[in-house]
Amino acid sequence: MASLRDIKSRITSTKKTSQITKAMQMVSAAKLNRAENNAKSFVPYMDKIQEVVSNVGKVSGSAKHPMLLSREVKKTAYLVITSDRGLAGAFNSSVLRSAYQAIQERHQSKDEYAVIVIGRVGRDFFKKRDIPIISELTGLGDEVSFSEIKDLARQTIQMFIDGAFDELHLVYNHYVSAISQEVTEKKLLPLSDLGGGKRTASYEFEPSEEEVLEVLLPQYAESLIFGALLDSKASEHAARMTAMKNATDNAKDLIDSLSLSYNRARQAAITQEITEIVGGAAALE
Repeated sequence: MASLRDIKSRITSTKKTSQITKAMQMVSAAKLNRAENNAKSFVPYMDKIQEVVSNVGKVSGSAKHPMLLSREVKKTAYLVITSDRGLAGAFNSSVLRSAYQAIQERHQSKDEYAVIVIGRVGRDFFKKRDIPIISELTGLGDEVSFSEIKDLARQTIQMFIDGAFDELHLVYNHYVSAISQEVTEKKLLPLSDLGGGKRTASYEFEPSEEEVLEVLLPQYAESLIFGALLDSKASEHAARMTAMKNATDNAKDLIDSLSLSYNRARQAAITQEITEIVGGAAALE
């Protein structure tokens, strides 16, 4: 049995840990509120640009753009979004497990796939497994701006246009609620699905359909990447908040258990001392 001093030391250290996890939970809750607002405020822009791209794509049915054309898939790229830090429960492990399993099931050779990764955790994961990384981005803040990921997004789209890979899949955590995040995989390129339904607007092209699509389609793909990143950031803060709450609750349970053990040990020590005193007094009689 542990000594009273050892139990007391564990209680003290666990209380300090619970104070840290409680503070981290409150910080993550505040960050989640901002990240959720950022993700929601981006939705109207996403809906509008998708509507415009869909309408333009239907009007210009004869226009051919590399981002719209499906070709033989010789190489597939995966854009995987993770975080730079841990302590977020299963946030990183779930998305990395999904991406890794997809790679293992679909491909036989390293020449058939490549990874574009956002987040230090994902980068380290793929490097340890010797998975080819063609582009990476780390060091993003809690509130991401488009300027921070603009170069990566444009580089990724240009690599597809240039034929560096023939298909791009996006793997990230979709924010459902503060206690629920879903690993989501979307086929980003080529843009084979621009939405169904009838045209909601008529367009006159100036200077030409091809030149309009040349500007509009990359912007649309970049917005899809940025929207997924905002979604992932909200998921990250929600997962971290939940993980820290669970850690705080577990610390409280451990403190209660240790306090009970401490009281029992102290009671046993007092009982033993009384027994020794009574025994010594009886021996003197």
